[in-house]
Amino acid sequence: MTMLDLELIKLDKSHYFMLNNNNVSNTKINYNNRVFFDKFHRVDSTLTMAIVKKHLANQIVVAHNIITNNKVENIVIDYNGRNDSVFYHKAQLLLRNEGYLNFTAYRSKTQGHLHIYIHKGHTNLLEANVLAKTLSLKLEKVAPKQWRVFPTDEVPPKFNILVLPYEVYAKERGSFWSKHL
Repeated sequence: MTMLDLELIKLDKSHYFMLNNNNVSNTKINYNNRVFFDKFHRVDSTLTMAIVKKHLANQIVVAHNIITNNKVENIVIDYNGRNDSVFYHKAQLLLRNEGYLNFTAYRSKTQGHLHIYIHKGHTNLLEANVLAKTLSLKLEKVAPKQWRVFPTDEVPPKFNILVLPYEVYAKERGSFWSKHL
C-alpha cells in the first residue's frame, strides 16, 4: 500500500483515530437506546506516511473518519464475510448497474474482508445516508447480509470511522466496461 493508493480514498489527513490498547479508558456512549464502547481515540495531528507505515507493519491500528464537516467523500461497503471474490463480483455488477463508475476495493487485516470505497465526491451527509441504505437494500437481493454500509445513522457520528486498509484488491475507473453492454 502506498500513499498514492490512499489518495484514492481522499482522506481527511488533519486528524486520525488510533486504537486504545487500554480497555479501561474506553468510554460508553448511549445512542438510540443502545450502548457503544469507544475503542478509538482521536489524535489531532496530521496523518503522515510514517504513521501509515506503522499501521501497515501492525505496530498500531489507525482509522479514518468517513464524515468531515457533514460531507462524505466515499460511501463504503464493509464486507465481513468469507468469500470476498464472489461478493466483490456481485457488488461490482450492482455498482455498475447503479451508475457508480469509480470505486476501489481494499483488503482489510482479516482475510476475506473487503472495504469497497465508492468515490462519490462532496456529498451531503443526509443524501449519503440515503444512498448507503439504498445500496445495502439492493445488495441484500443478490448476496447474504455480511456487510455494513457507511455512513450510517444507526451508530453515533463519531463511530463512522474505518480502519485504514492494508492493500488494494481491485480498482474500477471510468466507463471503459460500458462498451460491452
